[in-house]
Amino acid sequence: MTGKVTSVNVGIVTEAAWAGDASGRSGIDKRPADGPVLFHTGGVAGDFIGEPAHHGGPDKAVYAYAVEDAAWWETDLGRGIRPGGFGENLTTYAVDVTGAVIGEHWAVGEALLQVTMPRTPCTTFAGFWGVPDLVKRFTARATPGAYLRVVRAGAVSAGDPIEIVRRPVHGVTVGEVFRATSLEPELLPRLLEADDLPEQIREKVRRRLGEVTD
Repeated sequence: MTGKVTSVNVGIVTEAAWAGDASGRSGIDKRPADGPVLFHTGGVAGDFIGEPAHHGGPDKAVYAYAVEDAAWWETDLGRGIRPGGFGENLTTYAVDVTGAVIGEHWAVGEALLQVTMPRTPCTTFAGFWGVPDLVKRFTARATPGAYLRVVRAGAVSAGDPIEIVRRPVHGVTVGEVFRATSLEPELLPRLLEADDLPEQIREKVRRRLGEVTD
């Protein structure tokens, strides 16, 4: 399965009252890069991370969102959304991001990426868009985009192909993880079938199922 990168986006420093960082700064406003951008295990070169406790790090090194899902939001909101408008580093085309299997590998430009988890909407996102009820609406829509870790560092550019080169047999998808942890708790036991599920999500699932107590 092959799609492509329509844009590689890097976050700038934005100072705003809605920014979640204690300093009032956010990196959610990401802008398309003119040329190749290095993806490495720590994230995307030049990308500002305003809240390191909640964003960035190895399991959230890259955030991808599909143009097909963005198009739905453009219709729903009645306005255009430029690449990077979801705070994504990778704007993708012809890739089923919501249907991506946890742990699957994407060959993108010179880099090799691994799908880790869905994005969880926050009040910073709502403030950036100026849509007060965005968290509720984004959750109901359940097309959250995907975080990826960088397995092999390399340069990525707009126009590069995205090839899915490995897909785990457990079949647990980004969409299922999102729905299980937000809307459909009956799906929680299935998530534990995903060997590649990050430990922070696995622990959350076990707590909700009562398998772990404080």
